[in-house]
Amino acid sequence: QAIEAGVRCIDHGQLLDDATARLMAEKGVWWSLQPFVDDRPSPFPVGSANRRKQLEMFNGTDTAYALAKKHKVKTAWGTDTLFDAKAAAAQGEQLAKMVRWYTPAEVLKMATADNGELLALSGLRSPYEGKLGVVEAGALADLLLVDGDPLSDITVLQDAQRIVAIMKDGAFHKPPPPRE
Repeated sequence: QAIEAGVRCIDHGQLLDDATARLMAEKGVWWSLQPFVDDRPSPFPVGSANRRKQLEMFNGTDTAYALAKKHKVKTAWGTDTLFDAKAAAAQGEQLAKMVRWYTPAEVLKMATADNGELLALSGLRSPYEGKLGVVEAGALADLLLVDGDPLSDITVLQDAQRIVAIMKDGAFHKPPPPRE
């Protein structure tokens, strides 16, 4: 119903079925998924209704990514880490989990260029002036300089010590070390 009413992005959706994924692809609807898997202690007691629901959702994650790939649904890398510094610090870990379904290059493209394309749908309501998800003149300059090659080992993004420099809106928030 939401898709037929004009929704342009579905968040989460780990329990969507094949027909819905196909419809999303046909209508150009984005799917903003998160790599929810059962890899951390749960706050819900074993056997509780909430734990059963949580496990069902976790189990749907593999199916959701498979359906997104099968139908070539525009897929964004979603995250619920806003306003939570501890969760935000683990974004590299969440990003690294994505290699369960995609190559490191696909993951990095999804989290940058593809997410920029999705955010551009905000139009005039966007809080960002300039293009997102690209490295070119006139675009917002949010860049990371990493000690390592995330295309061969995406886990380098999990270690804050390996993020050598951070540029946000064209200004360094963590400048690169001086050249020797």
